[in-house]
Amino acid sequence: MKVPVLLGLAAAMGVLSGCDSGPKSGRGFRLPEGDIAKGRATFVDLGCNGCHTVAGVDLPPPSKPEQILVALGGQVLRIRSYGELVTAIVNPSHELAKGYPSEKISREGKSLMANFNEVMKVAQLIDLVTFLQSRYEKLEPDYRSDYPYY
Repeated sequence: MKVPVLLGLAAAMGVLSGCDSGPKSGRGFRLPEGDIAKGRATFVDLGCNGCHTVAGVDLPPPSKPEQILVALGGQVLRIRSYGELVTAIVNPSHELAKGYPSEKISREGKSLMANFNEVMKVAQLIDLVTFLQSRYEKLEPDYRSDYPYY
């Protein structure tokens, strides 16, 4: 009985160690805790509300009302990790927002999101990620036996 468990653990460790290879690995990367209120202020100061809404947050309206608004936060089955949020901000073309027409959020495969890497301070990035992560609420899947599957 112990042999299959040990073999399973060894296989899992081998797979996981394969995910952490090379000098570009995210292993060990961690920014300090940020401030939610300062993150909200950064969101508005950088004009993020021109293209994004944030669940449960009252923000100034976008200056271009016809602009598609990509929703952030809310109830989700999987909360985006700290690293995923940092990547989405500093490299928005890495992964385009799902559920939106690509022609409305990208041009030639590149995100329409502005690049703030030259103007945003690290402290602003930390606070912004802390603010955004606080706006997600993880839903638990509904595994009731009476749930209809059509």
